[in-house]
Amino acid sequence: MSRKPIIAGNWKMNLLQSEAKELFEGIKSFVKDYTAPQLPTVIIAPTFTSLCAVNSVKCDCGCGGNKISVAAQNCHWENSGAYTGEISVAMAKDAGCDYIIIGHSERRQYFSETDEMINKKAKAILAGGLIPIICCGETLEQREAGITDEHIATQIRAALSGISSEDVAKSVIAYEPIWAIGTGKTCDSVEANRVIKMIRNVVKDVAGVDAADSIRILYGGSVKPSTIEEQMSQSDIDGALVGGASLKADSFNEIIANTMKVAV
Repeated sequence: MSRKPIIAGNWKMNLLQSEAKELFEGIKSFVKDYTAPQLPTVIIAPTFTSLCAVNSVKCDCGCGGNKISVAAQNCHWENSGAYTGEISVAMAKDAGCDYIIIGHSERRQYFSETDEMINKKAKAILAGGLIPIICCGETLEQREAGITDEHIATQIRAALSGISSEDVAKSVIAYEPIWAIGTGKTCDSVEANRVIKMIRNVVKDVAGVDAADSIRILYGGSVKPSTIEEQMSQSDIDGALVGGASLKADSFNEIIANTMKVAV
């Protein structure tokens, strides 16, 4: 089954509003010359404070802005309430988001997010009409202990628990080996593909063949313009969740261009 690739840029806690708009303009000027069928699904995830700023420069005038989707970097599972510092799915949607990233290793590590919390968020995102990008991955210690597959399978089963097959099919998963995030190390493409194929088999067990064939599973972890072609040539890698290389228009645009060489 042919799955449209995704190239998503996670800007993390970087860029003021003016800087975010400038970066968005740089990506917009690149994608405007391509038709939607030529492009992968392009997503950028600014900080909460820049969501509205970025969406303010999206338009349908042919400048390319409407070819880029916007994601929030996190959300709460409740619609509203006394949750200081959080935003709801409805707030993210109101700010122009189509996707929300959840379960990133940095959220799990620094803010003690659990598999149960990620599951609640995924359900809330889908109920709110947006698409979750569900992150999973293992530490170096877990990989060296030989429990990579077991650990990630547990994360995926928990994240998708109680979600319909139809909603699983429209969701996105991002496999990010924690030891490769921001370290300059990249998981070997063949091994990354093996893990992603394992994830797809877990999805098949949880939600059926159609959902497993439809869901897009990305690789993340020091993705660069020089690595993306090999990664996208693999059978089960459907795109990339890009960190540092998404903070410069030139490198992010090159990742998009190199993806189109092999996958679109």
